[in-house]
Amino acid sequence: MERSLHEWMNELSRQWFSKPFTDKVIMNHRLRTTGGRYIPSKRTIELNPKYLEELGLEEFEGIMKHELCHYHLHIEGKGYQHRDPEFRALMKATGSPRHCKPLPSAQRQKKYVYQCMSCEQQYARQRQIDLKRYRCGSCKGSLKKVTKRIDD
Repeated sequence: MERSLHEWMNELSRQWFSKPFTDKVIMNHRLRTTGGRYIPSKRTIELNPKYLEELGLEEFEGIMKHELCHYHLHIEGKGYQHRDPEFRALMKATGSPRHCKPLPSAQRQKKYVYQCMSCEQQYARQRQIDLKRYRCGSCKGSLKKVTKRIDD
């Protein structure tokens, strides 16, 4: 698997960047909130295999191209971080996504819905909150727990 992954990364690198990918690429099953990451000190790209399984080849190749943007700019000594103009320009030129889509399996349902008693602003939360301690962020009114949400 690692060998074919390296070949796939090298093929994308030559196709989109006209440069070879000579360093290490691995699948990291421990990544949870990101599709991949580039580690400059090790010159290693780590990819989240869950994105390949759940979202398919097209999304995964987008993540690979994004990480290759970091990689090639770092090798060339240019700005390789998200805020750098060189990075943004290269991502635009290669059609790489800025962010990856959230994993369907990682999207947690909001179980608790609270509503302001004054302005009727709704708040969806994954965990329960202490109604004596928290207030509305808009008008500072009291909150109450509601059974169903009006809108998301």
